[in-house]
Amino acid sequence: MLQGLSSTARDARSWPFEQARLLLDRIARLRLSDPERDLASALFMQGKFHEAVATLPALAKPVIFQCGYGASGLPHLGTFGEATRPTIVRNAFRALTEDAIPTQLIVFSDDMDGLRKIPDNVPNRAMLEEDRDKPVTSVRDPFGEYESFGAHNNARLRAFLDGFGFDYTFMSSTETYRSGSFDAVLLRILARFDAVQAIMLPTLGEERRATYSPFLPISPKTGRVLQAPTLERNVEAGTIVFADEDGTLTEVPVTGGHVKLQWRPDWAARWTALEVDFEASGKDLVDSVRVSNRIVKALGGEPPEAFHFELFMDEQNQKISKSKGNGLTMEEWLRYGTPESLTYYMFQSPKSAKRLYFDVIPKATDEYLQQLDALNRKKAEGDNAVQVDNPAWHVHRGAPPERGSPVSFSLLLNLVSAADASTKDLLWAFIARYLPGATPASEPLLDQMAGYAIHYYEDFVKPAKRFRAPTDVERAAMRALVAKLKALPPGADAEAIQNEVFAVGKDAGFEPLRLWFTALYEVLLGQSQGPRFGSFAAIFGVDRTIALIERALAGELVS
Repeated sequence: MLQGLSSTARDARSWPFEQARLLLDRIARLRLSDPERDLASALFMQGKFHEAVATLPALAKPVIFQCGYGASGLPHLGTFGEATRPTIVRNAFRALTEDAIPTQLIVFSDDMDGLRKIPDNVPNRAMLEEDRDKPVTSVRDPFGEYESFGAHNNARLRAFLDGFGFDYTFMSSTETYRSGSFDAVLLRILARFDAVQAIMLPTLGEERRATYSPFLPISPKTGRVLQAPTLERNVEAGTIVFADEDGTLTEVPVTGGHVKLQWRPDWAARWTALEVDFEASGKDLVDSVRVSNRIVKALGGEPPEAFHFELFMDEQNQKISKSKGNGLTMEEWLRYGTPESLTYYMFQSPKSAKRLYFDVIPKATDEYLQQLDALNRKKAEGDNAVQVDNPAWHVHRGAPPERGSPVSFSLLLNLVSAADASTKDLLWAFIARYLPGATPASEPLLDQMAGYAIHYYEDFVKPAKRFRAPTDVERAAMRALVAKLKALPPGADAEAIQNEVFAVGKDAGFEPLRLWFTALYEVLLGQSQGPRFGSFAAIFGVDRTIALIERALAGELVS
């Protein structure tokens, strides 16, 4: 599926391919000697990636993409984005390299973090309060379903990712620390403690600097993750000494899960131990990435390629915050739009801040459909070049469907409005007339969108509808439009109807012409925008459209 694309991918302009090319340069630089790089470059330019991997075994080691998950809460829209962006880049890298170089996406759950804040959306908060500051995997599950709250959230995360078809390797912070997988890097941090402190302390306030240590010991007595200063270090024994909660001086190994690293050293340790090649993070973490990069280098490692995306804003242009609850939840988007429309919205302009509120869903849905139609139209026209810069190619991970929806989301919304349709069956009665032979089974995406349109209309459009009476000029134009529509031959298509609407608007002197369409939407549909009027009339029915205009002229729509 992703083979035979390396030549196209080399020239692709979309941001995932830019990142993929940086990654290819990275692995050649880090894994190969100068002569080997020259050979690899020659083979890469000829598209002979399988031969390069067979000839240069260092290229056979997987390229590691990584994203993190805070296990103190349930999966959410940000979680989807965290997994989506590296997946998109990974897919582009596979296409660039003929899928010859192995890749792996690690989803790393920070489930050893202490539970500092009790989530608002969980039961048994008093029980969680008793377990505050313990590692999330040691906190009792408030839902009573798993051995711990961390295990519960990890299970939800994996079900969430599986439901969207992500290909990933799950890793638990608790298991990684306790199994010894991080032991080598933990001992290295202990040995280079002063170097790490020299990087971290200037980033902290005066009070925090006085007690800061990269190691967070876990109390052997209470099981809590402690913000305790390191009082002594024994590099040869691999231990630290700290004051436990009762003041007792306590010595613990830094290995085997007895300590947890502070989050920026933890990030650096993870990148070092797992040899991470790519990580995407929000613009708000740019400084933290720089700090963690310096720690990686102090540990003798190489920081991953970093991709910084802009943050989502709410309707007031305020940063989306889980604690504030502003913006959209995952469940809310999926009540009104397809997962593909959400992936498309995540894909578009990642370096630009975007509003994440309900009103972006219809536009994102229709733009996604337009991109999918454009991609398939090229194929139908005999253009065999794979459209790797088309967002739909990335949304569908290189395997876009051969058809989308023959009806736009905005058109469905206006059909719901004009027909006062409260069920998909009512909508399909109109759709079937417009698309003879179409059924929910033959048009599954359209059927899904019909349900989304009903939800969106009921929740957002209907409460905001404001019909107005036409002006004298608009009234005369609408009477002329009725006459034109009545004169149309039976079965006139959307284009023929649209031409008549255009002609009436021009004859009536609307300048610019969009004012004519705005008037139609405001008078007939109670809103200022809508789809192509010809398409709306074709699917709603010319006779019903005439009746709707006549009702508006009679003043029956204005409340």
